[in-house]
Amino acid sequence: MEETKTQVLGSPEGLTPAQIVEKLDTYIIGQEKAKRHVAVALRNRQRRIQLPEEIREEVAPKNILMIGPTGVGKTEIARRLAKLCGAPFIKVEATKYTEVGYVGRDVESMVRDLMAVGYNMVKAETQEKLKAKAEPLVEEELLDLLLPGSSAKKNTKHSEKKPNVQIMGNIFGDKSPVEGSVIQIDIPKKTEGENTTPAQEANVSQKEEAEQTKNENTGDMSATREKFRQMLREGKLEDRSVDITVTQQPHFDGIGMFGGGNPEEIEQGIQSLQEMFAGGRSRRKSVTVHEARQILMAENLDRLTDSDKVADEAKERVEQSGIIFIDEIDKIATKGGEGGRQNVSREGVQRDILPIVEGCDVNTKWGVVNTTHILFIGAGAFSLSAPSDLIPELQGRFPLRVELEALTKADFKRILTEPKNALIKQYEALLATEGVTLNFTEEAIDRLAEIAEDVNSHAENIGARRLHTIMEAVLEELNFSADIHKGENIAIDAAYVNEKLKGVVQNQDLERYIL
Repeated sequence: MEETKTQVLGSPEGLTPAQIVEKLDTYIIGQEKAKRHVAVALRNRQRRIQLPEEIREEVAPKNILMIGPTGVGKTEIARRLAKLCGAPFIKVEATKYTEVGYVGRDVESMVRDLMAVGYNMVKAETQEKLKAKAEPLVEEELLDLLLPGSSAKKNTKHSEKKPNVQIMGNIFGDKSPVEGSVIQIDIPKKTEGENTTPAQEANVSQKEEAEQTKNENTGDMSATREKFRQMLREGKLEDRSVDITVTQQPHFDGIGMFGGGNPEEIEQGIQSLQEMFAGGRSRRKSVTVHEARQILMAENLDRLTDSDKVADEAKERVEQSGIIFIDEIDKIATKGGEGGRQNVSREGVQRDILPIVEGCDVNTKWGVVNTTHILFIGAGAFSLSAPSDLIPELQGRFPLRVELEALTKADFKRILTEPKNALIKQYEALLATEGVTLNFTEEAIDRLAEIAEDVNSHAENIGARRLHTIMEAVLEELNFSADIHKGENIAIDAAYVNEKLKGVVQNQDLERYIL
């Protein structure tokens, strides 16, 4: 058990907080304080796994509440964090849930969704290990499709000789102690020295000739099968078409169907239930060998996978290292003194979320999941409300609060160029597919960052997402007519940026609508 727990979060050493921050810096610019908090939270989970059993259960995760405007990196920090530790992670919107008794999704569905993510994660890892065992099976099935009737197993089965026996009738007559009693007597074959009639000899000769012909045909089919096997391994048959029967296994989630799901989920659940009773849908389709290999591989991996073992490991991983990111949590906060049905519903959602954050048992299709040690990260802009507008009990369950800072010109400039998925790198790669080479000058990047900061200060502050709208406005004409500029090197300088955004930047009213 100790080894399993260690594997859930990596080696005992794992990543140090400094290493975690360094890896987050690869994709996220700024927000050092938030990165430090999530890095420590992750490290504490690794430390907890190394504690003795009696202490481990008493150490609860320190849930985090991120406060900051949209587009400053709240979601990205949590998403990259989950990838670093290989933990089951899910991002949910607090506004999607309704109070128990109202039509909509119940808050427990977030735990069921997390369990589904964990199950699929463990299943993928398990099947990756089983691929070597499944490949020979897939190869034999592909050869059966390419050469029907050439299977060695089938030939062996049909070539097995029946024992030389004779079944006699009821040897006890009408007074048999057991009704229908029969006796089986082995009849020995005649030896060469024994006398046989000419008719018997002719019959034996015909049988031997037929058997010899059959063996020759089997040998020819076996040789042909081996030739096809070699061609299959060399990839020479990938485009050949074969007919294959595909069975779609029904998926039925009874918990989701009867656990307060929305009307679409209930309808899907009823349809899946009907398919399950019908045994799934089977249909024959013509596909290439390449596609058939993928289909057969998936079927064989499903047969080889121990679903109960996968479910147990996934449950352990979800309970010990799962992360639920609750976005827009500020939208369910109620401003003090305000009444109305809407605020009552918001408070109801908070009360429903509270026991899940505190720790409770939730029924899923893979078993009961305890949420005591799941890490919850809440996030919201809190522009129209404050964290103090949440109910006190829920506030207390998010002891760590991090305020993310608004992005500056220097941050925008780094976002455009430094991360692995930097925006400028993306546009350069996209237009390179059309044979167009973009060259952004330092002055152009400065100007783009300056405009983004200026527009965010005058209009709604949407953080780094502002860069997307600005880049689209600057490259709109070039994106449309890229085929005309094939083979050209186009320089994007400050003058080019000013020309494309002229009028928009000068007119503050247009900024609100265009950028």
